Amino acid sequence: MRPGKWLCCTVIGVLLLLSGCGLESGSAVPLRVGPGSIHPIPALHGVTVTVGSKDFTEQNILGYLIEFALSAAGANVRDLTNIQGSNSLRDAQLHGQIDVAYDYTGTGWVNYLGRETPVPDERGQFEAVRDADRAAHSMVWTDMAPMNNTYALVTSSRTARDTGVTTISDYAALIAKDPAAAGTCVGTEFNVRPDGFPGLAAKYGIDPGKVHKQIVQDALVYQATADARQCRFGSVAATDGRIPALDLVLLKDDRSFFPKYNAALVLRADFDRAHPDIAALMAPISALLTNPVITELNRKVDVEGREPADVARDWMVEQGFVTAR
Repeated sequence: MRPGKWLCCTVIGVLLLLSGCGLESGSAVPLRVGPGSIHPIPALHGVTVTVGSKDFTEQNILGYLIEFALSAAGANVRDLTNIQGSNSLRDAQLHGQIDVAYDYTGTGWVNYLGRETPVPDERGQFEAVRDADRAAHSMVWTDMAPMNNTYALVTSSRTARDTGVTTISDYAALIAKDPAAAGTCVGTEFNVRPDGFPGLAAKYGIDPGKVHKQIVQDALVYQATADARQCRFGSVAATDGRIPALDLVLLKDDRSFFPKYNAALVLRADFDRAHPDIAALMAPISALLTNPVITELNRKVDVEGREPADVARDWMVEQGFVTAR
């Protein structure tokens, strides 16, 4: 193999690249598990299943939940978690390099299907993306979880008490009355996305010219908002573990602007037909993934500094799905 080719495929083989290196076949599951309430399934014994995820804490945790469930069921699981970006994960699934992953209904609807208007309720959004993506791309969405990792605005509990702001309508009214009292930190993507600040301002009648806004890296929004010196409000992902850890409170989206981003299992239709046990296996796990549950799992990684695989396995053991080995 030529040195340049070797370097490409070795260093960045986990990404879907236009240069042709593509994705590696995956690595082994990082931790071992044994059966719990999940027993070996004969139809999955020795079946190779490649599991993917995107490259942030929550997605890595969700990917490992799939991997540990499949491992306990007897499948030969390959780990391709931590892929950079939604589009890379999606392309890998469409091209058969990844067999199963958790993805978000809002991402499917807006990013993958190009729909501009989200469906306002969670079940309706799931059913819409499920039906449209199967028809357009032969992708199966199933096992929607209660967790909804949508965009949100937060403030510190102290700021909420001082200002009386508990809803986004309250926030809009504060901007109109006293813009300096509503300084806001926003992430770079949130600042420009139609499902971010521009759309939010239009929906709630906010004059963008009055907003005291600072654009910062997403990871910096949480502490900056908690300190309330740099900004008193901030844009976040609703299930981030730093929200409870920093005593931040979510503002109620009282006009239902933000799209729903419920996690759901996604498989190619041909793979789902060949291995229907996988969706059935994951259904009880998805059902337990509420916002408080996933937020706490995220907190253990982002605040306590634990590894996503350890956190995922511990939760699976606590729920009795698997045993540790």
